[in-house]
Amino acid sequence: MSQQTAGSGAGLTREAVMEALKTVNDPELHRDLVSLGMVKQVQVEAGVARVEIQLTTPACPLKDVIGGDVRKALATIPGFEDVIIDFTANVAGRAMEDQDLAPGVKNIVGIASGKGGVGKSTVALNLAISLQRTGARVGLLDADIYGPNIPTMMALRRAPRVEDNKMIPLERFDLKMISMGLLIQDDTPVIWRGPMLNSALRQFFGDVRWGELDYLLVDLPPGTGDVQISMVQLVRVTGCVIVTTPQRVAVEDARRGLAMFHQTNTPVLGIIENMGYFRCGACDEVHHLFGDGGGERAAKELEVPFLGSIPLAVAVREGGDAGEPITVADPEGEISQKFLDVARQLAARISVHNIESDTQGPLEINLGPR
Repeated sequence: MSQQTAGSGAGLTREAVMEALKTVNDPELHRDLVSLGMVKQVQVEAGVARVEIQLTTPACPLKDVIGGDVRKALATIPGFEDVIIDFTANVAGRAMEDQDLAPGVKNIVGIASGKGGVGKSTVALNLAISLQRTGARVGLLDADIYGPNIPTMMALRRAPRVEDNKMIPLERFDLKMISMGLLIQDDTPVIWRGPMLNSALRQFFGDVRWGELDYLLVDLPPGTGDVQISMVQLVRVTGCVIVTTPQRVAVEDARRGLAMFHQTNTPVLGIIENMGYFRCGACDEVHHLFGDGGGERAAKELEVPFLGSIPLAVAVREGGDAGEPITVADPEGEISQKFLDVARQLAARISVHNIESDTQGPLEINLGPR
C-alpha cells in the first residue's frame, strides 16, 4: 500500500487516520492508542486503511472492543471505506537490573492461597496453559516445596538435564516447568527451615535456563511463610494472585494472605474463586456447594480485582490425576473457557500494573519479631 490515497478515498490520509486514533482509548488503560505507542503502522490506499495495533498482551480480553472503536473513529473520515486491523502483541514487563535472577522473564506472578485444599496448584497449572493458548510464552515454577504436585498433574517425573551449570526446564503443552518434585523421591518429605528454602528458591530462579518468557507463574505453598517472603526478596515480582473457595473460612484465610503481600509491598493483582459452583450433569442445574460469591465479595471489600470463578467438576480432578489438565483434555468446554477468561483478566491486570506504576524490586522487609 502507498502512504497516500487515490480515487474515492481522497479524503483518507495517514495523518487523518492518526488524528482519529487519538480519540480511541484503551479500555483498561484509559489513554489513547497513539499516546500509548500502540499504533505501530498506518497505511492508506483507495479509501482503505491498514492499521497495526500492538497490544500489551496477546491475551487482551478487550481486543474486539478496541477493534470496534477503531472502526467507528475512522468511519468519521471523509473518503473512508474500510479498515484492516492487524493486532500484534508485546507483553509489558517488570523493571529489571543487571543482577536479576531471571533476566529473560518479563513478569513473575505468584499464585497463592491462605490455606491448603482450595485447588491452588490446579488453578496455577490450568492458568499457565490458558495463557500459553493465547500466544504468550509461559513458564511454571512449582515452589510449593512441601507438597509439589505439578509434576503429577503434567505427567512429568524425570529429573531435569543440566547444561553449563543451568537446569533445563521440562516441557509439555508448550509450557516450561521446574519443581522440587523432579528432584526428590515421591515418598521423601522435605523438612527444611527458612535458609534452605531461600537457597532452593534462589536456584529455581537463577540456576534454571528459563529463556525468554512473558509470564512465569510461581505456585506458592499455602499460607504465609518463608517461601513467599523469600520470593519477594529475591526477584522483582510483578504481583500475586490469591486463590480461594467461596466459603467463609477460606475467604478469611485469603484475607490474611492478602495482608501479608500488602505488608511486603507486593501488588495483589486479584482474587480467583475456585470451586465456585457445581453444574449437575444429569439436570444441568447449578449448585453452590461451598457457598455463593464469597470470592467476589472479598475482592470488593478488599478493593482488589475479582478475576473470575472456576466451577467444581470431577473432570478437573481426573485430568490432574491423569496428567492431562482439563484445559488440554477439553479445551473448548465450559471450565476451560472459564480458565481462559480468568487468564485474560489476569493478563489485563498485569498490563495495567506495568504501565501505570513502577514494579517493586527486591525488598528489605521487617515483619517484626517471629
